[in-house]
Amino acid sequence: MDDGSGTMSDETPKPNRTRQKKAKSRERILQEAASAIRMESADRVSVATIMGRAGMTVGGFYAHFASKDELLAMAVRHMFEERYSAFLSRLDHPDATHVLSQFLDTYLSMRHRDAVERGCPIPALAGEIGRLAPPVRDEFTQGIDRLVAGVNQLLVRMGREDADDLSASLIAEMTGALALSRAQPVMEKAEAMLSASRSLVRHRVGLQ
Repeated sequence: MDDGSGTMSDETPKPNRTRQKKAKSRERILQEAASAIRMESADRVSVATIMGRAGMTVGGFYAHFASKDELLAMAVRHMFEERYSAFLSRLDHPDATHVLSQFLDTYLSMRHRDAVERGCPIPALAGEIGRLAPPVRDEFTQGIDRLVAGVNQLLVRMGREDADDLSASLIAEMTGALALSRAQPVMEKAEAMLSASRSLVRHRVGLQ
């Protein structure tokens, strides 16, 4: 807007600022969608609920996503990146054994069990992923593939000749143990389940 001096006043939105604001809004929507999917399932969550939690109107949804399926697909990608970007960034750490040990212990912990809204997306989505749209399934599969590949890379560096089979098997066992521990209402039993799984998984990869 011209302020009368022949220059543009600060009231005029700058393109950069507008893009940043839109990016922040999109990030907020994805965060709320990811949390809602983990807590309520992708089938049940609605666009209205997500937008309300993000502090925005449903009318603003289409400025960011073409459909609910696109939102769910991007939310699944966001869930994997949010949970595993730090782990995947450490794959070249000099001590592969330490990185894998830390990953196993963190995954099979009561803290992870209780942090459903921020936890691994695999147990949260595995039971319903077959009912969701292809783009959502594709993001889910790609997320698992990246995680398995990361574990595989560490196992190869540790000298495991069975790394290909072992990496996929470990992820399957760990996600199953986490899901079952969340279904167990007695805390002591849930903790014992995770502890037993943690010991067995560590033994399988040669960790004491």
